[in-house]
Amino acid sequence: MRGRRAVAFALSGLLSLSAFAATPYQAAKAPAKGPVAAQKDRTKALLQFQKDLASVVALSTEAEPLLGAALLARPLVNPPQVLTYHALLERASRNADAGPRVAWAQLADCDAKAGACPNADAVASLVSQAPDNAAVWLLKLGMDVPQGNDKQAREDLAKAAVAKSYDDYLGASMKALAMSVSQLPPPPDTFDPLQGAGAAGVQMEIVFGLAATQPLPMFPATAQYCEGHKDDEGVVADCLKLAKVLEWGSSPLGRSLGLHLRETLASDTADQLSAKNARVNLVWQMQQFARLHMEGLGDRAKAQKLLSLARSGGTEMSVILGSLNAYGIKAEAPPGWEPAKLESAK
Repeated sequence: MRGRRAVAFALSGLLSLSAFAATPYQAAKAPAKGPVAAQKDRTKALLQFQKDLASVVALSTEAEPLLGAALLARPLVNPPQVLTYHALLERASRNADAGPRVAWAQLADCDAKAGACPNADAVASLVSQAPDNAAVWLLKLGMDVPQGNDKQAREDLAKAAVAKSYDDYLGASMKALAMSVSQLPPPPDTFDPLQGAGAAGVQMEIVFGLAATQPLPMFPATAQYCEGHKDDEGVVADCLKLAKVLEWGSSPLGRSLGLHLRETLASDTADQLSAKNARVNLVWQMQQFARLHMEGLGDRAKAQKLLSLARSGGTEMSVILGSLNAYGIKAEAPPGWEPAKLESAK
């Protein structure tokens, strides 16, 4: 029972940060206050704008614009066949420069109701295209653990531990979207009357909102697997190797998992404390980015800056840290600051 409680505690910490990390994107998608009918009209206008954007961007033959078009089209209801998520990603995948970013998006090209997610062909493609990416093996581990396939999960962990990097390609999705949304001006009926950023605010809302819907590995499954095998020295060693890969990876959620693994599995007390302090800094970074994002919805210049950073490429983490740097916000939390002390958006 004590082991189960430890797992539950570890996962609660990971999931709380997961929920917080999604805050800026969730804020972008949250319904504006006001009459329900007005909000429905705006939602309808936003979807029509996304359809118009996808139609224009889909005229391209290159992988990145087609990826952007697919992400724009994904929420559409009964789009024309040529504008379906599947059709656009299929076209993107035929390009020589498609790479694993397109295959990663194809993970969501599946029937969840039929239990066919993630897309098996996309998983196989990622294993072939990006064997040195820990995200691919954590994705597989998250599939194998629920099925009770312990032997395969152990192999997944071993491969993730020796991977060169972690990248879930959210940065690539943000760039594709940020490049796509500028192809047409947002019509006035897409503007939120309670937010003052105008067209830039709408574009930022679409970019960060849709990028956040991209697939992610099941981080709790990895945490649970490592915790459940903490008496196995080989597993612990691989989990700690994985932790280092994740700490330097593309995702704040991945970093959170890496720091959690180091804090709970490292034998050295100083190493545990270092990981704990680094997690505090990570939460600080996410809170400050959330504040900048909320401010951007009402500040045209700030929205344009965040869009510019998204267009620059890189990773989700580099966009977050670049945003903090652009506004003179330190990446380290102030002395004595605690995650529980949430700051309200100014």
